[in-house]
Amino acid sequence: MCSGEPCAMDSAWLICLFLASRSASRFCIERFLCDFLKAWTVHNGWVSDYRIQENCFRSPNRYERICRGMFVPGTFDRARGRALTREVPPNYADAVSNYFTTRAPDYEAAKGAQEAYFAALRAHGSEVVVLPPLEGFPDCSFTEDTAVILDDCAVIPNLGHPSREGEQDSIAEFLADDFEIHRMPAGATLDGGDVVFYDDRFLVGVSTRTNRKGADFLSEHARKVGMDVQLFDVPESTLHLTTVCSSPRTGTMVAAEGHLTEKELAFAEEVIWLPKEESYAANTIAYGDRIIMADGYKKSRQLMMDAGFSITNIDMTEFREVDASLTCLSVFIG
Repeated sequence: MCSGEPCAMDSAWLICLFLASRSASRFCIERFLCDFLKAWTVHNGWVSDYRIQENCFRSPNRYERICRGMFVPGTFDRARGRALTREVPPNYADAVSNYFTTRAPDYEAAKGAQEAYFAALRAHGSEVVVLPPLEGFPDCSFTEDTAVILDDCAVIPNLGHPSREGEQDSIAEFLADDFEIHRMPAGATLDGGDVVFYDDRFLVGVSTRTNRKGADFLSEHARKVGMDVQLFDVPESTLHLTTVCSSPRTGTMVAAEGHLTEKELAFAEEVIWLPKEESYAANTIAYGDRIIMADGYKKSRQLMMDAGFSITNIDMTEFREVDASLTCLSVFIG
C-alpha cells in the first residue's frame, strides 16, 4: 500500500485502525501523528520535493504492530504465550564459552536452574514446550538462536558457530506444522540472540555470529510483514546484541552502558541505562511491567524497580558460565 506517496485510502484505513486500538501507547500516538503530518504535508503540496521513503505512511500492519502489540501472535506478542525450549544436554560442560566463563559449568546445577526458569515462565502465563536434548550438541538448550518468528513464518538461520550448525534442523521440523519455513541461504549466518523486537522494528546485531548477509536476509523477510529493521555493529567483546539490551515494554529499551550509544537508541521513548559492570542484567524477559531478570545485580534491579517494573529474579550462574543469558533459553512462538 505504501509506494512513497500517501493516499486517501491509506489515511482513512489507518485512522480507523488507530481509533479502534485498545492498547495505544504514547509512543504509538506520537509515531502515528508524525507519519500523518508528513503524509498530509506532501498530499497538500506544501513541500513539493519531500520524499517519504522508510518514514512514509506504512501499510496497515505497521500500525497494527504498534497499536495491538500486546495481542499479535509470535515475535510481536509481549504476552509471550508459548515458549519453545530444550532440556540441558548431558554434555553441557562442553558448550561454547568465550566471554563470561570462570569455571566449568555444573550439569546438575544447570538442570535445576533450567527448571526454575521454566517455573518462572509458567508463573507469568507462558506455556512451556520442552524438547529433549540433542545428542552431540552441548549448546542445544539455547533455542533462541535457532529461529526467528515473523507472523506465520519462521526464519531458520545458519548458526554462527560451526559446532552449533545442525541444531536448527529439529527446530525447523517442529515448527513446520504451524509456520512457513524460510531457510537462510549458504554463506549467510545469524543467531537469534542478535535480534531484539522493539514495537515497530527489529534491532539486528552484526556480530561474530551474525554476518551482514544473514542480517540482510532477515531484514528482507521482516519488511515483508511491515516491520522496520535497524542494524547494529556488535563489538567483538560482546557475544550478541541481546547480551547488552532488551525491550521489556512498549516504548522502552533497557541497555547496558558502554555498548550502545544514545544516538543508536534515539528511536526509543525511554531508555533505562544499567551500569556497565552489570551488563548481564540488561537481558530481560518481559511481560509488560513484569519482568524476569538474572539474580545478583542489585543496582540494575533497583533501577528497574524505579522505572515501575515488578521483578522475578532467577539464578543464571550456570548459564552465564557458557555465555548464555535469559532469553537464550527459549524462542517464543505464539
